[in-house]
Amino acid sequence: MKPDIASITGAIVAIGAIAGGLLLEGGKLSDIAQYTAALIVIGGTLGAVMIATPLPLLIGAGKRFASVFFDSSPDQKAVMEQLLAYAAKARRGGLSSLEKEVTAVSDPFLAKALNLAVDGADLRAIRSMLELEMDAAEHEGEAQAKVFESAGGFAPTVGIIGAVLGLIQVMKNLANIDEVGHGIAVSFVATVYGVALANLFFLPAAQKIKARLHAETQKRELICEGVAGIVEGLNPRLLQVKLDAFFHRPSEPATAE
Repeated sequence: MKPDIASITGAIVAIGAIAGGLLLEGGKLSDIAQYTAALIVIGGTLGAVMIATPLPLLIGAGKRFASVFFDSSPDQKAVMEQLLAYAAKARRGGLSSLEKEVTAVSDPFLAKALNLAVDGADLRAIRSMLELEMDAAEHEGEAQAKVFESAGGFAPTVGIIGAVLGLIQVMKNLANIDEVGHGIAVSFVATVYGVALANLFFLPAAQKIKARLHAETQKRELICEGVAGIVEGLNPRLLQVKLDAFFHRPSEPATAE
């Protein structure tokens, strides 16, 4: 697992630009450092997400969050080289020669695919089982990304609720006109928090999770085709030509649905 430089740098740039703009306009960081507003927005958003999301999915989304700032995706080139080595060995000694190799495989999906091949499963059955697992993993990942999208939808509205609550307190003190302007400014900090959390945190996190999911799906497709080629007894050179196609696909940009 390695840090995602793009995500970390992006967060620093976004926060720095907003804070810098505030300072250039003569404001102070203390103007937006309101603990009550943060409590309302963060707590309200979390509560809304918990109501809208089944607990197992919520826990899964929390675990998936690490992938926003840390990339644990394996090198697909290395995966292809591994598959080609298995293909060469299978051509020499048959599929049974891969039995010892399976125990050393750390990727559960690749291990399952090789086990099916070594056990002599029909190629159609292998493809069917692997595609079923890929579909399930993709569906789960998309559902986890939607948890963050939901949070991005709730946060601005909860921010407005916080602003209204602040204005209620301002209206109670209209007799003290010196405090009214300050109170109104403070009340709108909750709106800033809600919009900022949605657009700088929750929605970008959802998009990064989808991008990670796309890379994981592509890796599994690579494994599926590679193992299929091994079962068919395809020459390693021809298998390489086949698998090279995965590295010439145009990247699919993550888009909000």
